Amino acid sequence: MTENESSATRTKPLSGQTVRHGTGVNSNRAFPTEAHPQHLDPFALFERFYIEPDQGFPMHPHRGFEIVSYMIEGGMDHEDSLGVANTARENEAMHITTGGGIRHSEFPADGADCNGLQLWVNLPREDKEMEPDYSDAEAEELPTEELDGATVTTVVGDGSPLSTHTPLEYLNAEVTDSWRWELPEERTGFLYAVDGAGTVTVDGAESSDAFAEGEVLPVTDAGTVDVTTDESLRSVAVSGRPHGEPIRQQGPFVL
Repeated sequence: MTENESSATRTKPLSGQTVRHGTGVNSNRAFPTEAHPQHLDPFALFERFYIEPDQGFPMHPHRGFEIVSYMIEGGMDHEDSLGVANTARENEAMHITTGGGIRHSEFPADGADCNGLQLWVNLPREDKEMEPDYSDAEAEELPTEELDGATVTTVVGDGSPLSTHTPLEYLNAEVTDSWRWELPEERTGFLYAVDGAGTVTVDGAESSDAFAEGEVLPVTDAGTVDVTTDESLRSVAVSGRPHGEPIRQQGPFVL
């Protein structure tokens, strides 16, 4: 078995798991799940949430990590204990550092349903009790690059007004033909299919894997992922620098 074949064997797309939150909100969770029970250092959790007009998350606490929310459809109203109130709409993003503790609520805006992506990023041990903070970005503030075969928007990373305490790159890639995702060195990451279908090839392996909406491709030991489609495939590609520390999640807290 060649090195490329070995890498392709270790890294396969996985189906997300349906999770129903206590408030009635349904999510497609990429990890942790029964298929991928471990966290993906530095990431504690990633899921796509679907909120109906009569649902949402009333004021609740968080601490010990960072949150990046990126809206796919509709709008979501955010309020928090820092006194912030904001509505994030399609292709807009919000970032929260929960640090030593913050409370916030999330409800669909305008009496309509909404859905989006939420990422939890672990804070290193020495930053667990840091002051909480909040920032957001409108769609036109996020840098977008038109490539041959794909349109790539940087949600977090070079040129974005959003920054995280953990070095992170978060890309939204709308692929109409092909796109190569090159992971920065010494990063752990994942690719999540938002809409559409195509194939993924890890580190130039001889074979490709089918990749479709709701699936996740964990990437822990590869340098490139080639994404191809005959029609269209929207995905997000996220990579971060691992902390090398245990991730201990207890409900809304990452200890």
